Amino acid sequence: MGDKARPALYTIPAHRAFADALVAGVLARHGGDRMTLAQGMILLPSNRAVRAVSDAFVRASGGGLLLPRLVAIGDPDLGEQVGGALDPLGQEDAIPPAIAPMRRQMILARMVQAVKGDIDGAQALQLGQALGAVLDQMQVERVPASALRGLTMSDDLSKHWQTSLTMFEILIARWPDELARLGCIDMAERRNRLFDRLARRWTDHPPAGFVVSAGISTTAPAVAGLLRRIAEMPNGMVVFAALDQHMDDDAWDAIGPFAPDPVTGIAPAGHESHPQYAFKRLLNGMSATRDDVAQWRWGSEHDARAVRGRNISNAMLPPRLTSRWRDLKTAVRSLAGVEALEVATPGEEAQAIAIALREALETPERTAALVTPDRQLATRVSAHLKRWGIEADDSAGLPLSRLLPGTLLIAMAEAVAERFAPVPLLTLLKHPLVMRGEGRLSWLDGVRALDLLLRGPRPQAGLEGIDLLLHPRADDRQRIVREQVRDWWPAARALLAPLEDAFRTATGLSDQLAALRAQASALTADAIWAGHQGHAAADLFTEMEAAADEGPRQADMRGLSALLDIMLGGTSVRPPQGGHPRISILGLIEARLMQADLMILGGLNEGTWPGLPSPDPWLAPRIRRELGLPGQETRIGLSAHDFASALGAPHALITRARRGSGGPAVASRLWLRLKAMAGPQWKTADRYAALGRGIDTPATHSPALRPAPVPPLALRPTVIPVTDVDRLKADPYAFYARRVLRLARLDPVDADAGPAWRGTAVHDILQQWAEAGPLDPADLERRARAMFDQPQVHPLLKALWQPRLIEAIRWIAAQVVQDKAEGRTILAVEREGRADIADVTLMGKADRIDRLPDGTLGIIDYKTGKPPSARQVRAGFALQLGLLGVIAEHGGFDGIEGKRLAGGFEYWSLAKKGDQFGYRESPVDPLGKRDKIVTADFTMDVYAKFEQLAQDFLRGTAPFRAEINPEVANYGDYDQLMRLEEWYGRDDG
Repeated sequence: MGDKARPALYTIPAHRAFADALVAGVLARHGGDRMTLAQGMILLPSNRAVRAVSDAFVRASGGGLLLPRLVAIGDPDLGEQVGGALDPLGQEDAIPPAIAPMRRQMILARMVQAVKGDIDGAQALQLGQALGAVLDQMQVERVPASALRGLTMSDDLSKHWQTSLTMFEILIARWPDELARLGCIDMAERRNRLFDRLARRWTDHPPAGFVVSAGISTTAPAVAGLLRRIAEMPNGMVVFAALDQHMDDDAWDAIGPFAPDPVTGIAPAGHESHPQYAFKRLLNGMSATRDDVAQWRWGSEHDARAVRGRNISNAMLPPRLTSRWRDLKTAVRSLAGVEALEVATPGEEAQAIAIALREALETPERTAALVTPDRQLATRVSAHLKRWGIEADDSAGLPLSRLLPGTLLIAMAEAVAERFAPVPLLTLLKHPLVMRGEGRLSWLDGVRALDLLLRGPRPQAGLEGIDLLLHPRADDRQRIVREQVRDWWPAARALLAPLEDAFRTATGLSDQLAALRAQASALTADAIWAGHQGHAAADLFTEMEAAADEGPRQADMRGLSALLDIMLGGTSVRPPQGGHPRISILGLIEARLMQADLMILGGLNEGTWPGLPSPDPWLAPRIRRELGLPGQETRIGLSAHDFASALGAPHALITRARRGSGGPAVASRLWLRLKAMAGPQWKTADRYAALGRGIDTPATHSPALRPAPVPPLALRPTVIPVTDVDRLKADPYAFYARRVLRLARLDPVDADAGPAWRGTAVHDILQQWAEAGPLDPADLERRARAMFDQPQVHPLLKALWQPRLIEAIRWIAAQVVQDKAEGRTILAVEREGRADIADVTLMGKADRIDRLPDGTLGIIDYKTGKPPSARQVRAGFALQLGLLGVIAEHGGFDGIEGKRLAGGFEYWSLAKKGDQFGYRESPVDPLGKRDKIVTADFTMDVYAKFEQLAQDFLRGTAPFRAEINPEVANYGDYDQLMRLEEWYGRDDG
């Protein structure tokens, strides 16, 4: 049977629904005989396209139908899918099997690690993946390894790229030996051989049934040869998707590729980012031209108007010809059926898209789809749709690293790597899969108690650090919580200890993965491997364990979590079918050849759609061009073609947010092109943004008034620390929340050693030094340095604060020695005292009490920062020092004998003043100079201020009104409780 005189090449325009139009034509040609239809074969680019065409056949048939064989040429089992088309095979050599992808990835990572030297397993895997991608591209484009030796290395190539190229040559020279050892070939090479063999077979023995290649745009030479063979067969045809036939020859020639320069021999780069560039390369590979391609005659009821295709073509003109837009008449710019929506934030964009999808369901049988490469946007839209009980069919899926099985495995690796530090430990213990089932609630009770215990600086590393944390201690304010954790911890420790022990002895990646798998099963009772997500994790982990011995060295457990993140992130898990039949959420690949009545193209910002090209760490762009490999901007061209194809739906909505997650966003070049071409015909869909804003806007707004609670006298405290008196004066509501409601801010988990810790630590060492006997300055410095050797002290804190503290400590020691020489004696350090004043018990701890040379008492308060100003003291916002003097004069400190008149009040600050660290500041002055309180009047003044506060708030009925006082530092502990944002700045009397 001879070939046709002209190859059967067709294109379905962008404004037509590809799958429906294809099926309509196939049925028109071959649908008269059911057996003829069943004997046919349609080659498609992906499994998703197979599903789309299959659904189109079901819609078109209206009843039972024997479908032709639908084959995805991107499927790993291509040979088996084509089936009988390759028979008989006895006369041809068998094609070796393809190396398993996981095994290949592990071997390449090991080879990279051997060549690059000291890099961890995660870096080796990343570089190995990039190496594998370049190897695939070379095989797909049939660029031999020997081509590298023919390159002319110019001096303008940086040393980095020269080094990378040298390593690349070494690696690809070793790779064939690895494949020969395994008796395998690369998947890309196997596909090439399959396509070549299929083309040869069909040359001599064309299949009895028809063969249609539909929607395939791969530019690989092997694919181009097969498509040429199909187009020449008597019953064969090639149908392209959205090949632009509106472009004139000048525009078609302007996109490249271009002929080499006759002088330099270097071909200028073509416009790889153009949506038609790949088609032009494919036609060149098929030895065909655009004139050989005819338009497909059939369409469907899902098509848009034909003018849409011309306008899409105008919008995608090559850069050199965009000046033509100025000459377009307004009527020609029409984008009827296309609307644009621009909002402020991604959250508003997701809300508006969800409303548009929901609106589509109001029309019976109308379908709608969101197409976006932004998985975060897709997740948000899916969540908004659940407001109306709509489970969208999200076919793009999510990376396994973001699903529960993946996050648990990564959390386990991070917990071990950080030696069970508080944050990763709690992340692991709180994971939803851990102890799932009947024991979950009691387990979480123990975890929450441990969470409370881990608030503050980090304990010692390892599980032993938690053991030490549970030891009884004197003056334990967390005694009840500690006892609760002590009862729960042994069972939890038994589940974690094998993981810690295994990683102490694990010598390689295989041992580490086995330990993770075993303990993941123990922690979850095998729930981690259940369901479609668990099955995907189990399959991937099985493959990883089987290939781990041939993978990179991974002795350092600190790199395991990054390695797992890379491996798990490369596997997408799609939910089982069962979403809404008329609403879909698609990625760019899934959306190819798909069309709904309403297509929403979301996330049209530069860097998202189109995405940023992935850099090639091995080959410089110029080297890739000289080798004939596709440039990194080829993916931008594919994204542009996806955009143009999806824009051909009957109704299209394109959306973007002016701000992304990282700051202001730049509109996509595709958005800007369409907007510039449309001009006055640019239609907006702001109604969806308005609906989005209105859907969560309450009908009425009743902001809270400034709170001023009035608790009964019985609930008002009768014992008050001196540290809370300042709070009562500055913000009565904050005092009420802390002392009446007993609400205290929790320290962060694994908190840095902040100001509170520093203050406590300094007080402790000064107390120990004073109580140790002779006041030796060297002993004080030794104690200060020992404090920084504690495990909870962060290295950065030690580096920044230790030099300052040592200088300040030396200043304190010198001052103490000097005061002693002048007749001043230390009577007490860190001494607690109390006194009954105005029917209230006032209590406090004095940092130091001295006997001054004149026989009076000196009250000293150590400060690690700046002490209160004299203005704050006079205004009554810093009464602590004076109240300690009042307690001393009332005999409230045990062991202080003799004269009890307080005659000196000093802040000893460790902060810097002038050129030194450490200085004294007194809020009083014997003569009242510099607007300070007279020393002799200080305790009486403080007593009067406290007595008034006690009478008003503690023994009276004054309301605890919320106040914002600029004179006092506000840490915002109770801002949310007092609903500050609702009343602050409003005049509520």
